Amino acid sequence: MAVRNTASLLAGLLLVLFHTWRAWAALEVYMNDTVEVALKGTAKITCRYTSEEGRGSMDIQWFFRKGTGERHKICEQVGMMTTINRTSPYANRISVNDTETPAEVALSIRDVQLSDEVDFICRVKSISEDHVEGHTTLKVFGKPDHPTIEGVTTGISVNADSLSKIGTCEVRNGYPKPKITWYKNTTPLRNTDNVNVETSTTSESSGLFSVKSDLTMKVDRKDKDATFYCEVNYYLPGTNGIMMMMETTKINITVIYPSTFVDFWIESPKGRIKEGDTVELRCRGDGNAVETYSIKDLKNDDVTWEVDKVVLENVTRLDSGEYECTLTNIDIYEEFSNRTAVFVNYLDEAVLKPSDTVLMDKGDTITATCNALSSLQTNTAWFKNNKKVSKDHSLILEAATFDTSGTYLCVVTVPEVEGMETRGSLHVHVKGKPEIQEKDVNEIETSDETVILSCHAKGYPTPKITWTTSEGKVINSGSQMETDSGAKSQVTVQLTSDVTVFCNASNEFDSDSVSFNIKVKITKSETPNPSKEKKESKGVVIAVIIICILLLAILGSVLYFLYKKGKICNRSGKQDITKEKSSKDNIVVEMKSDNTEEAILLGVNGDKTPPGDQ
Repeated sequence: MAVRNTASLLAGLLLVLFHTWRAWAALEVYMNDTVEVALKGTAKITCRYTSEEGRGSMDIQWFFRKGTGERHKICEQVGMMTTINRTSPYANRISVNDTETPAEVALSIRDVQLSDEVDFICRVKSISEDHVEGHTTLKVFGKPDHPTIEGVTTGISVNADSLSKIGTCEVRNGYPKPKITWYKNTTPLRNTDNVNVETSTTSESSGLFSVKSDLTMKVDRKDKDATFYCEVNYYLPGTNGIMMMMETTKINITVIYPSTFVDFWIESPKGRIKEGDTVELRCRGDGNAVETYSIKDLKNDDVTWEVDKVVLENVTRLDSGEYECTLTNIDIYEEFSNRTAVFVNYLDEAVLKPSDTVLMDKGDTITATCNALSSLQTNTAWFKNNKKVSKDHSLILEAATFDTSGTYLCVVTVPEVEGMETRGSLHVHVKGKPEIQEKDVNEIETSDETVILSCHAKGYPTPKITWTTSEGKVINSGSQMETDSGAKSQVTVQLTSDVTVFCNASNEFDSDSVSFNIKVKITKSETPNPSKEKKESKGVVIAVIIICILLLAILGSVLYFLYKKGKICNRSGKQDITKEKSSKDNIVVEMKSDNTEEAILLGVNGDKTPPGDQ
């Protein structure tokens, strides 16, 4: 009994071991659940199996199936031979190869299309075992085009009764369907009472998706500086489910909003205003809605300008006062007002005491004052001939002389306002008889044909200056001009001989006179002397003759020297000219005649040498 039980136990154990071995050695197939691929890319689907049998005994078949529909055969591998189903849509786009991993084959699909997003089935069968299969779902991704955005070009009112359209975003040709999100500045926009995002999707003939999104919202004045844009999210293969992102360009909108207050100011001039200026008043609200403006002079109810800018030209102190600007919003019929004050500074004409012209006697003293009424602090100064003579409103002239006479200019200025000044003139005359400034007697010596004389006489009333000669002749060509202290005259005198010219100055008090004694220098030119020139000509001729004789003598000496040295040979039939001694130390010159062979020796004095001496 015990033996039987032991045998049964061993048999059961062997049976368990056998089934365990069968389970371990059974044929199995391993495939990925999904394979991701980009549109128009190449997909690689692997099929790995386990079997004790060799590769040559394996039968591998590939199928595809859309959803839960019927499966369709793509190809079959029996041993090392591959048979492709030519009726399959993949016939020209696939290849089946063993991989580097043992017991693994791969199905490669080129130029993947959206229609390839199906299940691929790998069925493996060995000689001793039944078939086993696995499957992989192919996921296809198409990157969309870059998104676009288009904002509204018209203004959007904050007082609109309904939501206003902001813009439209669009992204085309993506797969799977892209997602659009609107942003204002950096905040994503979701549907609320004041925001509405409407999205529509279009399936293109290619199977790709295009998405369009419209944004409408209630705007307020803060949105005038806001930026709006869209973010597009989409999938790509190999990103582990993380969406990729693209952004549109950013847009701004024009927000129409009413003013909440009005500003009123003096545009120009900057600083203090003075009489004669051009004043520009400006009025402006803080909104940009359709609004009207009016500017009113409050001191004169009849003066109103229906504009936002007023220009007051050549203003006077009468233009000083308050002005008011009123802004009216047409849409909501709301008004805002503001005021500004205009003050025109003034400077009256200078008042001089005494005024205009003052007559003084020599030695007198006067005090003149200069004042001008002004709305601002003033400075006063007196000038004579552009030189400051007083820096106060008072001018004191003491111990008057003729030099005290002249024009004194009073200048009143306002330091706070550039160009604000007034002026007045005081003419001072010191009475007295004429006093000619030139000395009593003036000696002039000249060789010119004319001479210009000047005469300056001080005194008041202005002296009359005349010119006369010692013979009592009046010279009428003189010119007279007034000066601060009197008069000045010039005259041009024609000179033929010595002459005395008088300058006479006179007024109602007396007269004065000075003289100019003019001496004319006559330069005598030398008269030509014919006899002297004749003598000089003869001297030149004699000098030329002497030079010629000297040249002839030098030439004779040279010839004689050459003869004595034997450098000159006689011709046939010609005698030598020899003379060892001579009573005279004459220079000998050989004279030849074409008709005879006779040689004649001539002395320097021209005497003929006798033939016996030859």
